Amino acid sequence: MSTVKLSNITIAQFEAFLAYMGCEKVDSGNTGHFKWKRQGSIRAVVFQTHIEPIPEFVIANNLRNIGITKKQFKDWLKAQNKKEK
Repeated sequence: MSTVKLSNITIAQFEAFLAYMGCEKVDSGNTGHFKWKRQGSIRAVVFQTHIEPIPEFVIANNLRNIGITKKQFKDWLKAQNKKEK
């Protein structure tokens, strides 16, 4: 059984998860960053547009910002992997 790691997450995967969790993409101008906001969160989710895969620490920090655990994210990834097969 393969384990899900946070070290190989693509921008598309992370954006799909954020949309699934009810986050909305915010126009961040021409800054080279994607910005997402979730109602009730103190901070926005921000990550660079040109670094892929997204560094693990960026994902972990952003999950913490919106109140999502790593386990919830990994469970979602596992479900997505099953859908693809």
